Amino acid sequence: MSGRLPRLACTAALAAQAVLAPVPAVAEPAPQRSVSQLLTDLQQLYRQTEQATEAYNTTTDRLRRQRAEVSRLDGELARSRLALQDSRADAGRLAREQYRSGFGLGPYARLLLAPDPQHALDEGHVIAELARERARTVDRLTTAERRTDVLARASRRALDTQLALAGRQKRQRDAVRAGLADVERLLTGLTPAQLAAIAALEQQSVTQAQQRLTTAGALPTDRSASPAGARAVRFAMEQLGKPYQWGAQGPGSYDCSGLTSQAWQHAGTPIPRTSQEQWRRLRKIPLNGLRPGDLVVYFPDATHVAMYIGDGRIVQAPRPGEDIRVSPLASLPVLGAVRPDQAPATAAR
Repeated sequence: MSGRLPRLACTAALAAQAVLAPVPAVAEPAPQRSVSQLLTDLQQLYRQTEQATEAYNTTTDRLRRQRAEVSRLDGELARSRLALQDSRADAGRLAREQYRSGFGLGPYARLLLAPDPQHALDEGHVIAELARERARTVDRLTTAERRTDVLARASRRALDTQLALAGRQKRQRDAVRAGLADVERLLTGLTPAQLAAIAALEQQSVTQAQQRLTTAGALPTDRSASPAGARAVRFAMEQLGKPYQWGAQGPGSYDCSGLTSQAWQHAGTPIPRTSQEQWRRLRKIPLNGLRPGDLVVYFPDATHVAMYIGDGRIVQAPRPGEDIRVSPLASLPVLGAVRPDQAPATAAR
């Protein structure tokens, strides 16, 4: 996302011009934006902020997995170094034993120098076994050295990736905060009458969109939730009234995908953290096939998600400054729907 958001502060345009009349020209105020334009501006800012939030969530999720990978590799590297240390100790012990016993002499020299040639031949079996042990020890040592080297390089690469993700996360966090600041500036400049008019216009738009879905037969008939879906809906409804907070996954606050992912986590079916991954990886279903617990995804880039609860309604964490609430399904432009507790269809082989 671009770090530069539209400037929406209301300013007065300077329109004074030099004229010949003795009375100086008075600056004319710039025309105020209509309620419709103010609503469009606010919706654009909210959407840009949510895009930045989902990007932040994606990076945060990757960073969490990367940290786990770094920890795993560090553990393997530590174990490999211990194994290498043991192999080196074994090799040293074997070399000392060979030196002390004189088994380093060749077999013919031992026969010539031995006072009892038959005894020397019997010891040949021991010598052969020691040779095999030495070969095994050298092989273990070589394998341990090679594995330790591979793990050390992998650990360094994993740490570099973790640091890059941490830097990206910080930039995305700053972008979210900048977007929220723009929203706050716009809202602060509005009068109570303007805010009320914006809310009324937005509600009217949602009502019309819901009616269009009903007329087109796109809204589902009542269906029963699956057992897991019922548990997910119950959890989501228990969060009503808690505030939206970007990047939050509970228990005191949530963002949109934080609410849906945690609801299904509590239902016993873990799903991806972000709305975009939920849209990409879960099974897609038609809107008129929705049942409670299914997820409705919004906007062409899948940057908002809510949970269907039946009767054409959803429960959602809507946007900054608002609380988790029940809304009409058509509260935002619908992209499609997905079902968490049903595996995606696989292509026929």
